[in-house]
Amino acid sequence: MRAIFLSLIFLCMSSFGFSQQSFFESSDSISKRRVIGTSVGIGTFWSGTMIGLSQVWYNEVEKAPWHTFDDSRNWLQMDKVGHFYISHKISQFCRDKYVWSGLDNETSTWIGAGISVGYQTTFEFLDAYSKDWGFSWSDVAANTLGTISYTAQSLAWGEERIIPKFSYSPTPYAAIRPQVLGSSFAESIMKDYNGQTYWLSFSPGTFFKDSGIPEWACVSFGYSAHAKLKGDEESYTDLETGINYQSQREFLLSLDIDFSRLPIKRPWLKAIVKQFNYFKIPFPALRLRGNQLGGSLLYF
Repeated sequence: MRAIFLSLIFLCMSSFGFSQQSFFESSDSISKRRVIGTSVGIGTFWSGTMIGLSQVWYNEVEKAPWHTFDDSRNWLQMDKVGHFYISHKISQFCRDKYVWSGLDNETSTWIGAGISVGYQTTFEFLDAYSKDWGFSWSDVAANTLGTISYTAQSLAWGEERIIPKFSYSPTPYAAIRPQVLGSSFAESIMKDYNGQTYWLSFSPGTFFKDSGIPEWACVSFGYSAHAKLKGDEESYTDLETGINYQSQREFLLSLDIDFSRLPIKRPWLKAIVKQFNYFKIPFPALRLRGNQLGGSLLYF
């Protein structure tokens, strides 16, 4: 998850930076200055991330010879959904920046796909030499699916119609295992899968152009975990209280907004508002947990 949130922070910050008044319009021809600036920015972040993590994170963990690690059944696959999400977003971000630089959609899309797969795979090679982890083929599969998710939409439709989003709300489970699920809000948002929800939002109006449904009005399907305190076990007993927690999957149905399609006339404001598509905003939601159907008037 460290890679996911490092990447997300970079994408959000960079997107807002490129949304200034003098930058919001895409070039109608290839701008070498923009292409070079975009490539240098992405390359600098990529190399800086790897060097920084190698020195700060991986330097403190016990090393082992290169090996694989099967974590496909851990955490109810919440971490895999996270890999899907960030790979999709990296592909979209890089494609947008190269289109902004004047490259055509197809070329920009393939560049974005290559950067997404390459960047995410680099983390797997770093994990491959860590004793407690390893090269995860299931991570690679999730990264690839996330990249394909955006690439296919961009090539087939020339736009993004199905949007992965993220939301988070604190849970009481982090306090039970703070060393694993986080001892602070900043840690828990990365580690506590019970508080994380990943969504797929889409507008029926983008598929049925004559339906009269506003293209910014979305239906959203979510996935989360409940009472998941240990990655490779379905239940966990708190030794202090004796309470046993049984993990469950959660499936959600809610409403959402595609901020990129709001009828905003000012181009610079439209470019800024579009960046909120990284996150799912609170709306009423139906929730299926196990065999129980429930809901929330305002789901975060």
